Amino acid sequence: MNEHDYEPVPGLPALLPPGETILWQGTPNWEILVRRALRIRVVGVYFALLIAWGISGGISVGRAPVEISISALRLGALGILAMALLGVFAWLVARTTMYTITTRRVVMRFGIALPITIQIAFAMIDDAGLHVWSDGGGDIALALRPGQRVAYLVLWPHARPWRLTKAEPAMRGLADAAAVAQILGRALAASAQQPAKPVSIPADALANSAAHVRAAA
Repeated sequence: MNEHDYEPVPGLPALLPPGETILWQGTPNWEILVRRALRIRVVGVYFALLIAWGISGGISVGRAPVEISISALRLGALGILAMALLGVFAWLVARTTMYTITTRRVVMRFGIALPITIQIAFAMIDDAGLHVWSDGGGDIALALRPGQRVAYLVLWPHARPWRLTKAEPAMRGLADAAAVAQILGRALAASAQQPAKPVSIPADALANSAAHVRAAA
């Protein structure tokens, strides 16, 4: 038995009401998450620069080669440990997260120690933004209508980066982000009783650009 066995439907806090159906469910890819959300490469470069700076500084002041080597090895070990911890954290986040899109809402269940479920009705969504990375993975951020707020710290890392004062919930580290965006776009259009259209993703979206689908009023 695990912490989510109480869920009547995986990823949902209760049974779906009549007339509502699940369109898509998925989890983050931990490898994409650790690269893009947790910036493991930036951490690696940071420690590499520290090591290089320590070696050059040691040589300039005439330190013994053995001392320089020991200092570099210590920094290297610390960097490896930091990146390993980020990897474990990303794996745990992916393992405990479930994103769900239904015909009426987006549901985000996450939390390693304390599971949290956030339900976002389509009427609360002002804009949905897709960001696709060069490796095909991506994020889908949900801008909320005025008056709808959620704390950034509650959402993190399931939040659009750097939107601290007006946090935007985000489905992050999706391996098939473009396909999920089309499902969400059609659901938003259908909920507004408009002709359902697939989300058009420009060709340059695969080169780290962003695509948006406006939520109809």
